[in-house]
Amino acid sequence: MALEDRPLTNINDSAFSWKNLIDAVVVSAFLLLLVWSCFLLDEWDAVRLKEYGLRPRSLEGLVGIFSMFFIHGSWEHILHNSMGFMVLNTLLFYIYRKISLQVFAWLFIATPILVWIFARPSNHIGASGVIYALFGFLLMGGVVSENMILRRITLFVVLYYGSLIWWIFPIKSEISWEGHLSGLLVGMACAIRFRKQFPKRKPYRFEIEPELPDDPDAYWLLPDQRRKPDVEIPQQTTVTIHYHYAPKSEKEDKPN
Repeated sequence: MALEDRPLTNINDSAFSWKNLIDAVVVSAFLLLLVWSCFLLDEWDAVRLKEYGLRPRSLEGLVGIFSMFFIHGSWEHILHNSMGFMVLNTLLFYIYRKISLQVFAWLFIATPILVWIFARPSNHIGASGVIYALFGFLLMGGVVSENMILRRITLFVVLYYGSLIWWIFPIKSEISWEGHLSGLLVGMACAIRFRKQFPKRKPYRFEIEPELPDDPDAYWLLPDQRRKPDVEIPQQTTVTIHYHYAPKSEKEDKPN
């Protein structure tokens, strides 16, 4: 593409950063380490953490608002949640770096609160509520933003995790579909709430070029908008040349 159509890389958004990516991976890995530590302690009967799950509309179930994320029922359960959480949370902390902590705090707290209010009476455990909240946030982020990078993230999430949408319905009684639905709604609501703080799209040269103090005779300026030069150019003088032709002689007029 032409130079004028190329986005500027030094305005609003920074280029790809390995440091930022590593930071995002470390944060996600640390949270997973806590989740796996709680699961292994529970599996080895060191503690019985499953008793501290979220129980809707009960005082003893309020502790589940904070513990639900760290408790899992089986190896299959924690393995599935670990893979999805690692990818989606890393995207959150890398793409939305400046607001990632605020967003994650909202997803982490608001999702189980919604489950506590509306879910059926049961013991709700697992990180899937937060995973669906991350999915909803990344999904809606590209919809409410003009940033093409965020829209590509939305496309990626739809292509690779779009099947998650089926589990917001009561397909299996042993699966907390209420937690999935609550997370999806919270994530989408957070995307709308924080949309003004999203990374801005990179402007193109043709959008900002007229504002640059470049050539006073720039092509986009009208003649009366161009700056007058400091040194006046002298006016050119007009030279008029008159041509006189001598009349023909009589000898030249007579034929030989």
